[in-house]
Amino acid sequence: MTLRPHLFGMLPDDLVSILRGRGVEVRDDEARRILAHAITRGRDGFPETRPVPKRVEAAIDELVDRRKPEILERATDPSDGFVKYLFRLHDGALAEAVRIPLEKEGRFSVCLSSQAGCAMGCLFCATGRLGLKRHLEAWEIVAQLVAVRDEAPGRVSGAVFQGQGEPLHNFEAVSKAARILSHSCGGAISGNAITISTVGLVPGILKLANDPPPWRLIVSLTSAIEEKRRSLIPTGGAWSVDEIAGAVRTYQRAVGGRVTVAWVLLGGVNHGPDEVAALARLFEGVPLRFNLIDVNDARPDGFRRATDEEREAFRDGLQALGVPVVRRYSGGVAKHAACGMLASTRNG
Repeated sequence: MTLRPHLFGMLPDDLVSILRGRGVEVRDDEARRILAHAITRGRDGFPETRPVPKRVEAAIDELVDRRKPEILERATDPSDGFVKYLFRLHDGALAEAVRIPLEKEGRFSVCLSSQAGCAMGCLFCATGRLGLKRHLEAWEIVAQLVAVRDEAPGRVSGAVFQGQGEPLHNFEAVSKAARILSHSCGGAISGNAITISTVGLVPGILKLANDPPPWRLIVSLTSAIEEKRRSLIPTGGAWSVDEIAGAVRTYQRAVGGRVTVAWVLLGGVNHGPDEVAALARLFEGVPLRFNLIDVNDARPDGFRRATDEEREAFRDGLQALGVPVVRRYSGGVAKHAACGMLASTRNG
């Protein structure tokens, strides 16, 4: 934990409250200028145009942290342009982010970590094998995007919470970070270009349904068969597939439209007609779209990718249910781009 509140973890009201709480008067427009200078534009120091009073600058230097995390490593995959960043945080914890090129040239999204490690224990995930080290604070999440964006040869127009960690396990910090990233004085990213992914933490899904935010939700299901899913996602299996489907149904009624389900394809494991039948039972009447993702497991004894025939058969089964299917590219295969891979090389 940082000893002082961090600038990257604040909205304008937070900065005003902290300074006024210490007897330093600051106007709302001054707080907005300071945060926009630091977060939106990624600048050190204070605004040179329309500067804020020196007493405010001095108070920020005394009361507010502005350190950026150290970039330990950058790994660029020359085949697809994905760039993986490994950060060392103030207490030595490691976190990762990925710069993802989008179809429109010069546009990028950033895949963000919400925890150092992860408690869900997914068998096909490198982060799951690290175990949970700790939750990240909101500022540590925002700092990842700022660092990656500042080196991008173009505009970062999206963010996805699909890196290390289970975002809904760190609900408050992730929600705060998403608010900062979508704020005009923060990341200035459109709310509908921010995506939060979960392996199915039912309480978090229901919280989002109760007070729907502008960002999108992806539910990473990977199997609709109870016993199989519990074996693949041990801790995430604390909730049954029926409970997860019920939460998704509630969320869909609250927000409308289709809910996106992510499905990591594991060759020989989770693409048969039994999965299609289970999905038809669980989500009858719920409009879904599917993202099919090829597993990225570098271990010699790890999960293999599905063959073209396995993938197409599963896709045909889903489409027969009226479910739109998109195959999502699993990038950075040549450069340890699956989350947790760079961190695992540092942790032995």
